[in-house]
Amino acid sequence: MDDASLPDGASGRTVAAPTRREVYEAEVRRRSNRIALISTASVVLAIVFLVPLAPGWEAVQRSFFNGRVFAATFPGLLNAFLLNVMIFAWSAPLIAVTGLAIALCRDTRAPALFPLRLFGIAYTDIFRGLPVVLVIYIIGFGVPGLGLPRPWNSPYIWGTLALVLVYSAYVAEVIRSGIDSIHQSQRSAAASLGLSERDTMRFVVLPQAIRNVVPANMNLFIALQKDVALLSFIGPVEVFRQAGVYKSLYANFTPYVGAALIFLVLTIPATRYADYLMNKQNRART
Repeated sequence: MDDASLPDGASGRTVAAPTRREVYEAEVRRRSNRIALISTASVVLAIVFLVPLAPGWEAVQRSFFNGRVFAATFPGLLNAFLLNVMIFAWSAPLIAVTGLAIALCRDTRAPALFPLRLFGIAYTDIFRGLPVVLVIYIIGFGVPGLGLPRPWNSPYIWGTLALVLVYSAYVAEVIRSGIDSIHQSQRSAAASLGLSERDTMRFVVLPQAIRNVVPANMNLFIALQKDVALLSFIGPVEVFRQAGVYKSLYANFTPYVGAALIFLVLTIPATRYADYLMNKQNRART
């Protein structure tokens, strides 16, 4: 069966039959998916039927799952979430460019550029070691305290800077791991063809390295979308802060649940897509 082939009736071409291993792996996947579906359905049914029977459920429902409050506040939460998307949209490219620059600084091998390498090491060590919210507080409240002119005294500017500083350190380390994954023989081959060190990095190493780290960076940008909510501590009225306003107005926690649903609708598909990319990459390597 391993060497068998079947004719393709539509085109007359010969199509290789699946091997025993491929048939076995397909059967294992089908069985695993069937088991996962049954177990998930069982858990969901248990939650649906058992949770409403728990003591105090009516009070929880009034405080967290109030349909009237949800209907009244959800449109406002969606409008506030647009600010989250805007901050993410202008932060993500800045993080990608800065992270790439820091990764290149860390990977530099020329003795004359050792200060750049030292800067890259210090940068990643410092900003990976600090909590995001602490950097937001330091920059978001500290820099405006310097008495800068009003156009520069904006929480959007300094909040974005805080996110860029922290997330660039993580992105830089992910990109650097991708650069290190490229075998030295490829650099040697490029050098034998007459490519300079810069051209080798630009045309040989970086395209492969960036392709290898796309799934890991996807997970970082999913985390960034959530951490944009931390900017609410320094002023912007995004979805988390708006939920807090509604919570105080209605004396009810349902707006927080609505905000959580908005985040989940965005992040779960993105997470599944990142997992798909990771599995696709793993299959390509086997």
